[in-house]
Amino acid sequence: MWAIFLQTLPFFMLIALGYGSGRTGFFSSEATSYLTKFVFYFALSAMLIRFSANLSFDQLIDWPFMGAYLVGSMAVYLLVTMVAIIRKLGTAEAAVEAQVGVIGNTGFLGIPMLSMLLGEEAIGPIMMVLVVDLIVFSSLIVILIYGSRHGRLSWSVFGTVGMGLLKNPMIVSIVVGMLISASGWSIPRPINDFLTILGAAATPGALFAIGASLASKSAERLVVAGWLSFAKLVLHPASVAFAALVLFRVDPFPASVMVAAASLPVAGNVYILAQHYGVAPARVSASILVSTALSILTVSAVIAWVQV
Repeated sequence: MWAIFLQTLPFFMLIALGYGSGRTGFFSSEATSYLTKFVFYFALSAMLIRFSANLSFDQLIDWPFMGAYLVGSMAVYLLVTMVAIIRKLGTAEAAVEAQVGVIGNTGFLGIPMLSMLLGEEAIGPIMMVLVVDLIVFSSLIVILIYGSRHGRLSWSVFGTVGMGLLKNPMIVSIVVGMLISASGWSIPRPINDFLTILGAAATPGALFAIGASLASKSAERLVVAGWLSFAKLVLHPASVAFAALVLFRVDPFPASVMVAAASLPVAGNVYILAQHYGVAPARVSASILVSTALSILTVSAVIAWVQV
C-alpha cells in the first residue's frame, strides 16, 4: 500500500496546492469557476475524444460490466435512501444524500489518475463508469426532486433530463470519439496533436480546480458527512466489488478498475445540483470536503487491494 500511496500522493498534492491557493485568496472563486469551465469544456473533452476514438466499440460498451457497476451502485443508493427515510428526511433530501453515496469524482480525478496508475487499458472501463453515472444517476436525481416537488412527473422533466445529457460535454466527447472509432477513420495528425496538447492540461487543471473549489466548502454537520463519506469511500467500492466479482463475474482487470473508480471521493457536480435545487448544499459540501481528505488513504488502500 505504501508504494501505491506514494504514486497517488502527487495527485493529491496538486489538489492541496489548489486548496491552499483558494484558502489564501490567491486564487479567487471567480478564477476557480473559469478554470473549471476550461477543464470541463475544453481540456477534459479533448482527452475524452482522443481516448474514446482510439478504443473499439467493444471496449466502450460492455453490458455485464455496466450491469455490475449499476447493481453495486444501486444497492448503496437504496441503502443511503433508506437511512435518510429512517431519519425522516423528504424525498428530495434523500435523493441528494443517495447521490453523494454513489457519485465519485470520475471525470476530474478518476480519468487522469486511474489511467496513469492502472495504464491506458483502464480508460475504457473508467469511461463506462462515467457513462452510467451521467446517464442513470444524474438523471435519477432530477426526476426524484421534480417528482417530490410537483407530486407527479410530466414529460417536461424527461425533456429537461435529455437536454442536460445532450449538453454535457463529457457525454458529447465520448459519443464523438465512439463515432470516429466506429467509422474506422484515424484522426489526422495535426488534430490528434492538438487534442493531445489540450488534453494534457486536463490532469493538472482538474486536480488544481478540485482543490480550489474545496476551499469554499464548509465542514458543517460532520456526523452526516462522515456517514455519507463512509458510504462513498467504503460501502460503494465494497458493493461494486461484490457485484463485479460474485454476481456478474466480470474479468479481473476491468473489475479492478471498476472498484477503484467506485472508491473515488464525492464529485463536485453533486454540490452544483444540490445548490441549484436548494437541497442540502451544506451537507453535500461537507461530504465532498471530508471524503476528499479521507480518500488520500482509502483510494490508495483500494487500489493496492485490487492490484494484488
